Amino acid sequence: MSEQKQDKQAEEVVDVAAEQQAENTATEAVVEEIVEEIVEEVVEGEVEQQVDLAAQLEQAQQEIAELKDSSLRVQAEAQNIRRRSEGEVDKARKFALEKFAGELLPVMDNLERALEASAEEHVAAAMEGVELTRKNLEDVFKRFKIEGVNPAGEPFDPQAHQAMSMIENPDCEPNTVLHVVQKGYNLNGRLLRPAMVMVSKAADKGA
Repeated sequence: MSEQKQDKQAEEVVDVAAEQQAENTATEAVVEEIVEEIVEEVVEGEVEQQVDLAAQLEQAQQEIAELKDSSLRVQAEAQNIRRRSEGEVDKARKFALEKFAGELLPVMDNLERALEASAEEHVAAAMEGVELTRKNLEDVFKRFKIEGVNPAGEPFDPQAHQAMSMIENPDCEPNTVLHVVQKGYNLNGRLLRPAMVMVSKAADKGA
């Protein structure tokens, strides 16, 4: 009886050990499953975090690029405004006396006409004073960059000359200035008054 009892006890021990082994195996499987889930959650969280950081970085880079572009546009506009302002100031400085200079031109015209018409001896002294006045006025013109334009013999330029009449002249090329009725003037290189001229034209073929 004692041997049977011992065998039975041994079987019970084996059964208990087997059950314990099965429980341990099940526990290990559960633990492994839990660990895998935790690892997956951690990995997914890190991936999502990396994706979010990448998106934030891309947005920040885009905003920086937009700010740089805006800054460049502002700088370019500021330079354009400065150039325009400098140009306007320069023009204002050069041509501020344009109206005044225009008023002086008839004075010079009259002085020159008086000198041209004076061939009589009894007006020689008066003409000497007129000549001195004309020279003084010429000096004023030079100081203020007022330059006379006498285009006699030059090709007619509609931008700088005003044709008073057209005359046939076989000795000159057509559209040549034959005679200057009234000189033109420039102020700082810009036309102040066109020269009034008589211009040659080709002979009439029917004549």
